[in-house]
Amino acid sequence: MVEIVRVDIKKAGYIENEAVIENIEFDIPNGELVGLIGANGAGKSTTIQAIMKTAPFLEGECDVETYGYVPERPIIYEYFTLSEHIDFLIRTVKQDERVLRKRAEELCKVFRLEQKLHEYPTNFSKGMQQKVMLILALTPTYDFYILDEPFMGLDPQAIRKLIQLIEDYKNRGAAILMSTHALDTAEKICDQFVLIHKGTLLKKGTLEELQRHKDEPLLEIFDDLIEDADHGKL
Repeated sequence: MVEIVRVDIKKAGYIENEAVIENIEFDIPNGELVGLIGANGAGKSTTIQAIMKTAPFLEGECDVETYGYVPERPIIYEYFTLSEHIDFLIRTVKQDERVLRKRAEELCKVFRLEQKLHEYPTNFSKGMQQKVMLILALTPTYDFYILDEPFMGLDPQAIRKLIQLIEDYKNRGAAILMSTHALDTAEKICDQFVLIHKGTLLKKGTLEELQRHKDEPLLEIFDDLIEDADHGKL
């Protein structure tokens, strides 16, 4: 098992030598959940693409090869049922088929989709499609998971179950990076935070390390840091 995921992005973007993000460096220890936060357009999605090595232009390193990934927007095959999505996953992942199938069945029950196996996810609600993405990402066993806005569209019960799953995976030793705008939830479950602003790393650390006074909420920290950065105080 990888003991720590190291992210060291010098530059990354979508056109050669035109950087969208620069100088973003942080670690994700195994057994920890790191929250990647920032405003819309701050560079969170580009950071994730750089980590996955799918950014068209990248200078830097991230020492991961395999990972589970929940995209910000569900990626659904139009002519596949939920069961066929799972079968396709099992055929492409080089892990024990029986273990994968059992885990997928468990996750379908967790997210209450076990009765939808022979239906087409293209006809599902947005929240149900998000559950499909979670099932597919969390079925294989990896040392590292990337969750991009995983709570989007989920009902409160599904959010609670996902939080418990994240805790279970942490306890197993997995490193998890989660990009989210749900700062109230992130404050409660993340071990560390990485704040991206205007394409660069603004601040990183535990909640206590980021707080300027005791019990300062993450949303207030986020607002104050961005305000200070925009006015040249950082």
